[in-house]
Amino acid sequence: MGACSMIRPVLRSFFMALRSQLHVRMLLLTIAPFLLSITIWGVVLFFTLQPMIDWLHAYFAGYGLFREVGNWLNAFDTGFASYVVVPLIAMWILLPLMILTALFFIALFAMPAIVRHVATRHYPQLEQRQGGSIWGSMWLSFYTFILFAVLWIATLPLLFLPPLGVIVQALLWGWLTYKVLAYDALSEHADREELRELQRRHRWPLLLIGTITGALGAAPMLLWLGGIVGAALSLVLFPLFAAVSIWLYVLVFVFTGLWFTHFCLATLAEMREGLAKSPATTVQFKDIN
Repeated sequence: MGACSMIRPVLRSFFMALRSQLHVRMLLLTIAPFLLSITIWGVVLFFTLQPMIDWLHAYFAGYGLFREVGNWLNAFDTGFASYVVVPLIAMWILLPLMILTALFFIALFAMPAIVRHVATRHYPQLEQRQGGSIWGSMWLSFYTFILFAVLWIATLPLLFLPPLGVIVQALLWGWLTYKVLAYDALSEHADREELRELQRRHRWPLLLIGTITGALGAAPMLLWLGGIVGAALSLVLFPLFAAVSIWLYVLVFVFTGLWFTHFCLATLAEMREGLAKSPATTVQFKDIN
């Protein structure tokens, strides 16, 4: 697939997704996943945030890690290691779990509505062949996230080596969203063979969409980091930044779902149209007559 032929449908589906995102129905679609996520994480943070920070603080103090990290941070004119390091580590531990929660609720509640919205408005004649299922989506989300979380944690030190860390994190996001949301976008309309073939044939455009939205997914993390440091790591504001970050993740995931759905349904329609016009179909038609 040439670069131009790959970029053109990606850009076309991007602008269609952007227009769909501004629809009031899609904006309202962010409410349910956000409320469910914020309820769960409100309870989790209420019971675990302070004990987690206390444990990390005691661990760093017991092994003299504050001194070592402080010496490193002083090179960057940041002389408050004991206030910075522990909450940041707590955030890095919680962040992948918050991503899983938002992605799970988007796949469970938002993606069916997204696919319905796009299909009825743009592809009403596209046959539904039910190649996927909700259980397949849940299992795919679970095991891909496990791999994502392991790689996320393993590559966190690369964030101190810009721009390498940002590139690696964006690629991880791209892989995660590509695997999960492309399946959800196609599961109702494609059969199993079409689902596998489309993901194989359009692997690079799908990864490109996932990587771009992965870069957008870095926005909540930057907000959290900037807010925590700017507020001298106030634990009072920590849940607020968590709530805003979760809503931004939900918003990014909804837009990502729209982008994948527009791209996947368009390529599915084109593939079926191409098969209908294939030489084999033409020969069969002549033989019948």
